[in-house]
Amino acid sequence: MTSQSLAGERDPAELATLRTTAQGLPLRDAVRLLTGQSMWRLHASDALGLRPVVLSDGPVGVRGTSEVEGETSVLFPSPSAVGATWDREVARETGQAFAREARAHGVDVVLAPQVNIQRTPVGGRHFECYSEDPYLTAQIGTGVVRGLQDQGVAACVKHYVANDSETQRTSYVSHVDPRVLREVYLAPFEDAVAAGAWSVMAAYNQVDDGVESGPMTGHRHLLTAVLKDELGFDGAVVSDWVATRTTELSANGGLDVVMPGPGGPWEDALVRAVEEGRVPRSEIDDKVARILLLARRVGALDEPGRPVTHDGDLRALVRRTAATGTVVLRSDAENPVWDRPAPRSIALVGPNAVRPHVLGGGSSTVNPAHVVTPAEGLAARWPDATLTVARGGDARRFAPRLDVEGRSPDGAAVSVTWLDAEGATLHEEVLPRWDGFLRDLPDEVDTVVLDVDVLLDEPGDHVLEVGTVPGHSIEIDGAVVAKDEHRSGVEVILDSSINNPAGVPATVHVDAPRRVRISAALLVTRAEGYGNLVRAELRHRVPAPSVEREIADAVEAARAADLTVVVVGTNEEVESEGWDRTSLALPGRQDELVERVLDADPDAVVVVNAGAPVLLPWLDRARTVLWVWFPGQEAGHSIADVLAGAVEPAGRLPWTLPAAEADVPVPHAVPAGGIVEYHDGVHVGYRAWERSGAVPAAPFGHGLGWTTWSYDRVGRPARTPDGDTVLTVHVTNTGPRDGREVVQVYVEPPVVPASAPVAERDRPVRWLGGFAVVDVAAGASADVTVTVPRRQLEVWDADGGRWHLPAGTYRLRVGRSVHDLRLDTAVRVQESTTEEE
Repeated sequence: MTSQSLAGERDPAELATLRTTAQGLPLRDAVRLLTGQSMWRLHASDALGLRPVVLSDGPVGVRGTSEVEGETSVLFPSPSAVGATWDREVARETGQAFAREARAHGVDVVLAPQVNIQRTPVGGRHFECYSEDPYLTAQIGTGVVRGLQDQGVAACVKHYVANDSETQRTSYVSHVDPRVLREVYLAPFEDAVAAGAWSVMAAYNQVDDGVESGPMTGHRHLLTAVLKDELGFDGAVVSDWVATRTTELSANGGLDVVMPGPGGPWEDALVRAVEEGRVPRSEIDDKVARILLLARRVGALDEPGRPVTHDGDLRALVRRTAATGTVVLRSDAENPVWDRPAPRSIALVGPNAVRPHVLGGGSSTVNPAHVVTPAEGLAARWPDATLTVARGGDARRFAPRLDVEGRSPDGAAVSVTWLDAEGATLHEEVLPRWDGFLRDLPDEVDTVVLDVDVLLDEPGDHVLEVGTVPGHSIEIDGAVVAKDEHRSGVEVILDSSINNPAGVPATVHVDAPRRVRISAALLVTRAEGYGNLVRAELRHRVPAPSVEREIADAVEAARAADLTVVVVGTNEEVESEGWDRTSLALPGRQDELVERVLDADPDAVVVVNAGAPVLLPWLDRARTVLWVWFPGQEAGHSIADVLAGAVEPAGRLPWTLPAAEADVPVPHAVPAGGIVEYHDGVHVGYRAWERSGAVPAAPFGHGLGWTTWSYDRVGRPARTPDGDTVLTVHVTNTGPRDGREVVQVYVEPPVVPASAPVAERDRPVRWLGGFAVVDVAAGASADVTVTVPRRQLEVWDADGGRWHLPAGTYRLRVGRSVHDLRLDTAVRVQESTTEEE
């Protein structure tokens, strides 16, 4: 897939020089540098001229180092949306924008991109990944790496490796055949390293790759033999947070940095291990050298790093990327929404129309200064139209957050009391606001008591709830509603239950305005490197009509409007780090809402606001369906831009959309006996669909856009000196407006005899070999160059430990998706060289 010519700026002599520097450090000083100084910082060293290197999440925006909710960052479209652009330059510009945000927050290393494979649609972090295809994942991921590092900010490519589901994520063993690992799951990491990645994150899970079985934080074969020695990675391997549980195994295995700190399994224990000869001093020196090289690259050692030169409008980039990545699943050819007269009245309906969901849950969470709602976007696009908004029922599991400040009867929002283990008061204060956490509590604090008075002035049934982790006693309106005496630990962070904590709702009936007290006694969570904290999300649902009434109101609004836009989808309760989904169905009664709105207005536009696949049983009924992903903070504007035709929705599905859960090749992510068997082999994603013959709702690569295309001819393939195959495809925009096309080339393997090696016989029916994006004016044509890298034809020879190009004739099929194939050509390979046919 790659060539070593892509390796970027690497100087082996520089790393060797820094090892010499490390050798001059006292052992304790050297080991000190290998564990984080805090949650997000590495240690400084005055003797070395080293300032702290600062790290931050993430994949959808640079959160910064503050855990306080008031710090804001630009929220970008989800990685799945960036993957849907199929545009390497968009990926690079996204990385450049991340770098600009990083420097604004004082960050040196961004924990992105995430280049794991979307092996199953139920994967909790599916939305954080780019694609189910390794080549598309690699191309977009390396674009982000280059964009970040062009600007002097390090990418930390994660999660290495075979970390493709969340259930039991800190303990399961990924059992992956060596060939499968190389051809699918390692491939994007290999390309990221070839692009010059400065750091890689070792994942929580264990891996059995047929050579070694063990935790990725101490997997010597994959971290040292493969990543560092074979692939030439000269950067630092950083552990996922609190992933490292061993001293010798991880130190000898190739891990360079334990995060977070202070604490963890290294520090004094690692000093003793070196002194006793269980860990060679040379391992310490190599780790220190890699940290110093990382620091030098980001400007934390000796001299400032590269200045950030990206100066584009970040909000405009977010808006444009979300619109460009929008996938048109269905389009009304007779009455396209972008070509209709400006509406005089608009019905905007659906749970996600009222509250758009612009990001998933977990560590990728970013706090934007403002999110543009669909109502704001449509009103700005059509200011003269009458806009009616109808929720059509609630699709959330939990009630919305309580407006503590707005509901406070006297302005004293939250009373906080710290208690020691004997119940004595250590500290009292009144907070004007509550963001859900108290962090960095002293060790002597055993319990925190929150008292909140809430003014309920609307008549009817109010729902109040405290979402929290184990170890609590919750009292609402004088009644104990929940009690749990088990103190929680770091597990609530590792399994992400702290992000969407469960609670017991209490219904409070109100006839006249009155004050209600919420009292929560919370045992302090001892979260190891995350410190001592308490978690309490205060929730409140106001009296509301029944779901049936809300759906009926939405139907009436649709019946009366010139333009109906239905926004349905998931949310951070459904798609999140820490757990996998148990169903692909839309939550709540959203399918019923869509069906009934389509009965009232068959021309209604359905907008799917989800990061990962969901079932759309009404898809064939709807005339226009858009998939807008988790679109980031400019959601409303990007949706309106697409509806009005101001931006071409050029997205193509980077994964397969199932029609039924029974057809999904990997339908769940639950380990069996602690083991995740990668039984699908190299047939991941659409490759498995092609093998089974099951028909999806929409195939990999699908996306109609707002115009039409003809594929006129493909030229004879040309061969490069490196063995890549280059095709020229002539396409014509046959539609009435300018458009963007993604020309896709799929490879079908040669027929081989039954005596051929298994790797040559067990190949996918077809797989993505290359792609290119082109903008073409209405009625115009273009010659599009698509390169199929040599690696895309090769197989991994596990016995020989090398890449092999099997002889034979490879059919190259050109088209708009894995199912919409328009042109054919072929290349013949003999003796591992590529020849034209």
